[in-house]
Amino acid sequence: MSVTATREPGGTATGDKIRQLLLDTRTAGLNPTAELALMFASRVQHMNEVIIPALAAGNVVLCDRFTDSSEAYQGGGRKLGSKVVLELHRVLCGDLSPELTILMDSDVAASVERARRRNQARGREEAVDESRFERENHAFFTRVRDAYMEIAKRDPQRVAVVDARGTPDQTHRKILEIVSRKLGLVNSRSRPGHKDDDAFLRLSR
Repeated sequence: MSVTATREPGGTATGDKIRQLLLDTRTAGLNPTAELALMFASRVQHMNEVIIPALAAGNVVLCDRFTDSSEAYQGGGRKLGSKVVLELHRVLCGDLSPELTILMDSDVAASVERARRRNQARGREEAVDESRFERENHAFFTRVRDAYMEIAKRDPQRVAVVDARGTPDQTHRKILEIVSRKLGLVNSRSRPGHKDDDAFLRLSR
């Protein structure tokens, strides 16, 4: 099983430059609509340069964030609403959507604090600043979570909500079970030494 792992915003040379604009604290005054437009500019480049070619090659694409995040952060957090986000997706992304979305749900304050620690550690190691969103207030992130939960309610066949309040290993096991079922690996996992299953387990870590 070949897996292409990627992320948004970013995933391409152009997208990474847009990512710097979007996540750098020095662009704190960025207009919400401009922010949404930049997210989709990065996404379209990412789709055409990475995602679509990988799918055409028969790969499984594992992407950290996609349009749901725009609907949650810009639609919910920035109060732009879902309609504009979904219309931009229709026009710019066509019918490209994930077959499975893992939504890790946790306490808002704990999630933000974890993201801040991660960005601070990465910033010290790589001299990058990606903490613009983490500087938002609790009300912003509550709106983001509410928007994510509405997406999950609207599309339960695609979005699997995982309670991520436990340990990383506990959360990993829950996600592994969901993805295994989606990929039809549940039965094969019961057979000792099954090569496809071993490869999947290594990739999932």
